[in-house]
Amino acid sequence: MARRSELSRRLVSQVDERHARAFHGPLAEWFERNRRPMPWREPGANGQRDPYRVWISEVMLQQTRVETVLPYFERFTAAFPTVEALAEAEQDAVLKNWEGLGYYSRARNLHRAAQTIVAQHDGQFPRTEDEALALPGVGPYTAAAVLSLSFGVPLAVLDGNVIRVLARVFAVDADARKPATRTALQHVADALLDRGKRAVQFRRLRTCQRDRNDLALEHH
Repeated sequence: MARRSELSRRLVSQVDERHARAFHGPLAEWFERNRRPMPWREPGANGQRDPYRVWISEVMLQQTRVETVLPYFERFTAAFPTVEALAEAEQDAVLKNWEGLGYYSRARNLHRAAQTIVAQHDGQFPRTEDEALALPGVGPYTAAAVLSLSFGVPLAVLDGNVIRVLARVFAVDADARKPATRTALQHVADALLDRGKRAVQFRRLRTCQRDRNDLALEHH
């Protein structure tokens, strides 16, 4: 494992249970109250999100606003409803259905990645970070977003919004555009996720213990 920078060590050392409670309590509750309905977030017939639709949306949302993406997402997924359909399509058809979104390398990488998923992963989006990162056009953020949203893999995502929040909470004045700063903030996000998981596990343990105690009292 690469040695962490002084900035990473200093910031991670500041992460405590207060932050875990704030990020996994009030912030999560605020999101549930204010979340906007998105077609890629809706679960399918099996009760789970479709990783293909999540992946398409995450790529489209790179450097593009949600309001702009929505009609393009509907058009693209209507033309290519499955990863197999995208893999089998001609590249010209893929680019035509991408027309208007710009940054056409995203569409080309989607097409190539779909072919890789069909050829090497039996048409299923990979469930491990390393395998996801090996797909054309998939970087750390996209991999973390798709795996966490689709499969519940505990990976912390880091985008511009997350960077701004963490930089304010932890009083980071270093240039967030520099790789070293982004890496340090990724370590903070990972630490918050880890502490949040432990806090949830602790609450579940306490709840189970309390239930057992209540049950024991009922039998006395």
